[in-house]
Amino acid sequence: MTYDEGLAQRIRERIGERPDLTEKRMFGGLSFLLHGNMTVGVVGDELIARVGPDRTEQALARPEARPMDFTGRPMRGWVTVSGPRLAEDAVLEHWITAAADALPPK
Repeated sequence: MTYDEGLAQRIRERIGERPDLTEKRMFGGLSFLLHGNMTVGVVGDELIARVGPDRTEQALARPEARPMDFTGRPMRGWVTVSGPRLAEDAVLEHWITAAADALPPK
């Protein structure tokens, strides 16, 4: 599966250069890891974001989000973000921040 390089570049620009950031091919797309923990990724033309189990319901209340489900069984603590709102910089920044805030402490 391919991923939207334009969306990946927008994520890179918002995260910035960080020594604790790595990119890795996962889920048939591209994932961004902070401190070794996956935060966001691009699969096709959609964003996947780790929001944490306690914030999933709140995240799913947003119109651009739905449960992340690759196998017929939603992954707890993760959402897929898609649609025209994803083109808005503020929306993308919201999801990147929400995902970074959901990381477990190291």
